[in-house]
Amino acid sequence: MLTIKFIRENPEEIISRLKIRNMDAKPIIDEIIGLDEKRRTLQSKVNDVQAELNNLSKQIGQLFKEGKKKDADKAKERTILLKDELKLAETDHEEAEKKVLALIITLPNAPHATVPNGKGAEDNPVVLTGGEMPKFDGEAIPHWDLAKKYDIIDFELGNKLTGAGFPVYKGKGARYQRALINFFLDKARESGYTEYLPPFMVNEDSGFGTGQLPDKEGQMYHCTVDNYYLVPTAEVPVTNIYRDVIVDAEELPIKMTAYTPCFRREAGSYGKDVRGLNRLHQFDKVEIVQIEHPDKSYDTLETMVAHVVKLLNQLELPFRVIKLCGGDMGFTSALTYDLEVYSAAQQKWLEVSSVSNFENFQANRLKLRYRDKIDKTPKLAHTLNGSALALPRILAALLENNQCSKGITIPKALVSYTGFDMID
Repeated sequence: MLTIKFIRENPEEIISRLKIRNMDAKPIIDEIIGLDEKRRTLQSKVNDVQAELNNLSKQIGQLFKEGKKKDADKAKERTILLKDELKLAETDHEEAEKKVLALIITLPNAPHATVPNGKGAEDNPVVLTGGEMPKFDGEAIPHWDLAKKYDIIDFELGNKLTGAGFPVYKGKGARYQRALINFFLDKARESGYTEYLPPFMVNEDSGFGTGQLPDKEGQMYHCTVDNYYLVPTAEVPVTNIYRDVIVDAEELPIKMTAYTPCFRREAGSYGKDVRGLNRLHQFDKVEIVQIEHPDKSYDTLETMVAHVVKLLNQLELPFRVIKLCGGDMGFTSALTYDLEVYSAAQQKWLEVSSVSNFENFQANRLKLRYRDKIDKTPKLAHTLNGSALALPRILAALLENNQCSKGITIPKALVSYTGFDMID
């Protein structure tokens, strides 16, 4: 969430930066500034009336001491009027404050200056490629057929138990999933991340803190009786660990990792893009999260991307890194890199990770601040997160790209985790 101070002091900059998102923000910025001026005027009135009330209270006591009951009673009558005036001013101020907040939370994050212009995915520039493309004598078999052939994923059983988008992993398929989770967690710990195992459900405050609410409530599974939400990503509970917290600058960066299943309604998804593991309602993911000093967050973003690239190299997968253009960015992001792997049978790139710097957008919602040794004034921290990695499309690519006449080979880096080197 953009801060009212930043909006008030930099309206033209915000309008210009939001144009990168193909958004004309001037009307809403003007409305916010107008309402904020009204709010500040009302705040001054509240302060003035409260000050007069405090002064009158002191006068009344003194007048009674001096035996000036008539003057004291007159002052008391004035306080009654002032209290009514104060109550009305406070109500108006609170209403104006709510209106300002209601408008601010509709604004997406202002993109970083390096975010490219563009309307959608077709305008995202590729900034890095790596790995070798798989080669086959004939046509590669898609992972959903491989899953059935080797009896490692049962999509029909998942549909029976729950519905489409909830596959059942079995045998070596289940062990492969567990191996990938452990591999990703181990590599995160080796890179200095502290592992957490958070709840898989969060409250409304947590959803608001990281920006899923009110923007994406339609995409989240909502348990209405208790008003809890199933997590769409571990980013939500993990980042909220530091909601309403002030940390010492010396503690930064704070590096956290977590595995969770992720639950997403994926409303509106259909067709070939949802086949097999391409788009699920429940999937496993290991997330990396950092809380960082604003001066260092963009260097940290690059190190987080490098961490994911290293994972993809260890998995021996062909990959590419793209920088999202303004029209393809998420609501909360200031700058995002997507990482994609190549699917041999589907002959297309599959997104497996998004790594983003939110700057202080989430921190403002979370009231997550840091304090320097010299300057004790709390300031908003920067938050970053990335998938490291999301499993469904990683597994799809691993199955398709590593198929051979004998079965499906396992990358060397994973054999010690799976306990087998071939699915046959």
